[in-house]
Amino acid sequence: MDYVKPHEVVESIAIAGRKKAKLPVSHILLKGALSGAFLGYATTLAFTASTQTGLDIIGALIFPTGFVLILLLNLELVTGSFAMLPIARLRGKTTTPLILRNFSWAFIGNLIGSIFYGVLFSIYITKFGHVEESLMIDKIIAVAESKTIEYKGYGSDGMIVLFIKALLCNWMVTLGAVMAFTSQSTIGKIAAMWIPVFIFFAQGFEHAVVNMFVIPTAMMIGADISFGDWWLWNQIPVTVGNFLSGFILTGFVLHIVTKQKRPISLGNTKKSA
Repeated sequence: MDYVKPHEVVESIAIAGRKKAKLPVSHILLKGALSGAFLGYATTLAFTASTQTGLDIIGALIFPTGFVLILLLNLELVTGSFAMLPIARLRGKTTTPLILRNFSWAFIGNLIGSIFYGVLFSIYITKFGHVEESLMIDKIIAVAESKTIEYKGYGSDGMIVLFIKALLCNWMVTLGAVMAFTSQSTIGKIAAMWIPVFIFFAQGFEHAVVNMFVIPTAMMIGADISFGDWWLWNQIPVTVGNFLSGFILTGFVLHIVTKQKRPISLGNTKKSA
């Protein structure tokens, strides 16, 4: 059958996590850069759809295309690894230093790829600096400012909201990575991973790698956002929130509920007289 049972899914994830942890740094960087760029592509595609139709939900339906590319090509997306590698560690298939090594280089790779695509897209959307206003430019700036300056305006309450939205986001993103293992067919994997990724994007939750593209790109095309606004009021707290939800709400919980219990050994227990 095409369907893979949950305990087999988690064991397959543990094995995949072990392989990810052992990748050479150069491969992690290159795969991470591709993931960042592909999510940038998916984000601009989603924004294009929402500006053309006036319906953000249409953009959300399209956005998972980026995750399909990343997961089917087995690339490195740090937010997905926040669940996969801890599962491998909990199952005794890798070590904490290797996990931290993967997280660090995947994060850097994702950032490089996101900004690289952002530079190219900003050149295109502004006609190399000749255009300052368009529906797409306004959309990117508005989204980026809502992800930074708006939270900053609410102070500590804004930081709480930002952190909660990061938790809610990567619960679904990591679930999307897990769902890709529930089918043995390509179309089954695509359909399964599409659902949770659509859920997160449609509700405007905070994803660290998406924001690596949206916020710096908005800064390039005229958004009133400082470097500190980007990192202090989005990137750092969102990354922490993404990690905690991926590790605890997806990785740890699925490890516990699918862990095979060892059969109880009765030994030579004697029957009572």
